[in-house]
Amino acid sequence: MNFHITHSTRYSYSAPVGLCWNQACLLPRETANQKCLSSELQICPPASGVRERSDFFGNRVTHFAIQNPHKELLVTANSDISITPDPELLLDANLHTWDELKILLATEKDPVRLQAIPFLFDSPMIPRTQALADYALPSFQADRPLVEAVRDLMERIYRDFTYDPAGTTIATPLAEVLKNRRGVCQDFAHLGVGCLRSMGLAARYVSGYIETLPAPGKERLVGAAASHAWFSVYAGEAGWVDFDPTNNQIPLEQHITVAWGRDFSDVSPLRGVALGGGKHRVSVSVDVARAPTKIVNFQFQSQ
Repeated sequence: MNFHITHSTRYSYSAPVGLCWNQACLLPRETANQKCLSSELQICPPASGVRERSDFFGNRVTHFAIQNPHKELLVTANSDISITPDPELLLDANLHTWDELKILLATEKDPVRLQAIPFLFDSPMIPRTQALADYALPSFQADRPLVEAVRDLMERIYRDFTYDPAGTTIATPLAEVLKNRRGVCQDFAHLGVGCLRSMGLAARYVSGYIETLPAPGKERLVGAAASHAWFSVYAGEAGWVDFDPTNNQIPLEQHITVAWGRDFSDVSPLRGVALGGGKHRVSVSVDVARAPTKIVNFQFQSQ
């Protein structure tokens, strides 16, 4: 399955910004099942010092500065992605029970498992707590296969929590999400990660997009999609398996991965520091569309 993704972020300021420095995590990474066929970051007004690097987790991070006065900043990421799901992944991931894997993570130190260690512990937005372990526990009976247990946890989050864009903010503590049983995809992904880590398993936060299809008889609305988030659990030799609690599904060919980290703070799409500007307004437009097979090669530019 091929997709073209356009993600635009516009900052409008009430007064001129004299200088800004920014960090973007908007260009999709490659995975075992996802190939980035092309990607470009367009920046207006023209940026200086544009450079791309890989962060600790292997994500593509772009740094840039704008040194001329401006009252608007527009950053647009255009990407073409090809996804080929692995039909054997879930079978391979179920070779371990969750409690076997917990012991392996705590005792074996081979190079592959060491890469999962950073995802076992507390992170800035996800503390391990007894309350999270208590919520997760009904899904994790002794000797239950890993994927079966995590799928059950995902289904319970989907049933027990209400999707409510007004119910939380980006800074709402996870304990409050657990108490009020409402939030958005970021909250539900954090919740899944927190539950798994509180049970001794390695889990990471995944940011990206999901293809949303229009209702029968309705036209697809260009730009009406949004960024999405889900979680992934370490499954031993099989690698990592994704789970989307917002939609109660295991991502296959309609989820596009941009980045992953310990939590949202590691993969914020766009952040920076601006001198001046007064009050500002942010608007975001995302479009995810199926694309033809033939796609152009990689390019990177600012305009």
